[in-house]
Amino acid sequence: MKHLLGLEKLSRDEILSLLHLAAPMKDIILREVKKVPTLRGRIIGTLFYEPSTRTKNSFELAAKLLSADVVSVSVATSSVKKGESLKDTVLTLEAMGIETIVIRHSRNGVPAYLSSFSKASIINAGDGQHEHPSQALLDLFTIQQYKGRIEGLKVLIVGDIMHSRVAKSNIYGLSKLGAEIIVSGPPTLIPEEVKNYAQVEYDLDKAIKKADVVNVLRLQLERQEAGLITSLQEYHRFYGLTKERMAKAKEDLLVLHPGPMNRGVEIDEEVAYCDKSAIQEQVSNGVAVRMAIYYTLMGGREE
Repeated sequence: MKHLLGLEKLSRDEILSLLHLAAPMKDIILREVKKVPTLRGRIIGTLFYEPSTRTKNSFELAAKLLSADVVSVSVATSSVKKGESLKDTVLTLEAMGIETIVIRHSRNGVPAYLSSFSKASIINAGDGQHEHPSQALLDLFTIQQYKGRIEGLKVLIVGDIMHSRVAKSNIYGLSKLGAEIIVSGPPTLIPEEVKNYAQVEYDLDKAIKKADVVNVLRLQLERQEAGLITSLQEYHRFYGLTKERMAKAKEDLLVLHPGPMNRGVEIDEEVAYCDKSAIQEQVSNGVAVRMAIYYTLMGGREE
């Protein structure tokens, strides 16, 4: 692998290899001394054209734990504001010796475009409504950690499937690893093509009874303007993960959320922090998975 653009094109074995590598990376994070010399002397650049807290900081911390140097480009104060093209920005970073570029962009396909000419490895940190592969990988890793397997599990994805790059990457990864996927949400937010990969159940109360894992998507509040949901209150009533709804679920249900959470909309606070929730563990696992991605793309040393 030279690039990580999405899970749609990755094989089952490539996904499993990344999950396998994430386990020893997690051990590093849990140690007292949380740093190894694996990528010492290597340079990684982060280029985020959209706001991010978890993903950006997670990628940068993962690089530092592997002893790589990190160059974080602030788009707001860079030459982009002077009209510099995306291609020129990337070529400039390459000329500075940056070997891997982590990019988030609002347009679909930007990481794939960069990979067509860039000598650097390109990591997709989220492109438009297309994919968010590292988030899906950390979700898969978390499921594997808590459940011991992915194959045969019933994984419920709830919310705005249509606009969610997290949902798309999760669906590709889960289907390749043998999970049974159920999606639930308002009919206006579930595209027809998702039926090729998943069972659609518009009634969340029915869907949650079947699930081993529920992954609650952030409701993108900016989509409210399109009139795809009537109100936040109605969304919460029918698709919010509440304490009452959790009472209908299996005893060992695992709750995930990619963050940031809209508490009281797609998930109640008492559910987000209940004993079935692995939401905080996902954050920690995100660093481990991104370390595994760097290791794979940059040819890390065994030690």
